[in-house]
Amino acid sequence: MILRQFEYALAVAEQGSVTAAAELLHVAQPSVSQQIRSLERDLGVQLFARTPSGLVPTVVGRAFLRDAEVAVSAARRARATARSGADELVGELAVAVQMGFGTRQLPGALSALRRRFPRLEVTVFEEPSSAELDRLGRRGALDLALMAACKQSPADAHHLGDEEFVVVLGAGHRQLAADRVELRELEGEPWVRFDRDSALDGVLLDVLRNNDLTPTAVARVSQTATAGRWAAHGLG
Repeated sequence: MILRQFEYALAVAEQGSVTAAAELLHVAQPSVSQQIRSLERDLGVQLFARTPSGLVPTVVGRAFLRDAEVAVSAARRARATARSGADELVGELAVAVQMGFGTRQLPGALSALRRRFPRLEVTVFEEPSSAELDRLGRRGALDLALMAACKQSPADAHHLGDEEFVVVLGAGHRQLAADRVELRELEGEPWVRFDRDSALDGVLLDVLRNNDLTPTAVARVSQTATAGRWAAHGLG
């Protein structure tokens, strides 16, 4: 049994004939006849009786049609709900953010999203480690992840833009007044670095090594804001 058969049976009961039902449904008359016969075979009962005034439901047919009408109405409501969902997102949006995106790009984007979809609840996982990010993804707990590009980016990854690195220096540092600092000028400097398994520490290490620098870590933190504050106080 399929929903279309229910709709055809209801139309026949309403119109009193297969021909009129076919016109109402905008389908060919043989198609309606075939679906009604198939439905009766599946049910093992006769749904309609032929009378001089047309087709009328049998006793068992009337009982079936009451439930069929409920099923068809429920299906129509389900379709309407799904279609309205395309215009109004509801539920939870789970986002993972690395590289400090949670304090910069994300707030404005989420604010605009909430204005458009006020019933949407957002959960943000800040600075998850690579292992945590992988675990969240495997559990199906994430809808979106904002992260640095990697050598094995997923097939459904999208490039959103480029980030410019800045250096945070403590008060009295010799390069503090410079508009631009070359990395080679920071050779031998101590660094406030990020947790060993964080994506940002991997990116930072690649940038420094590509410039022939071997950073000396004096502290490790998990948040970019914390790293900036510590460096500004001369900790690295």
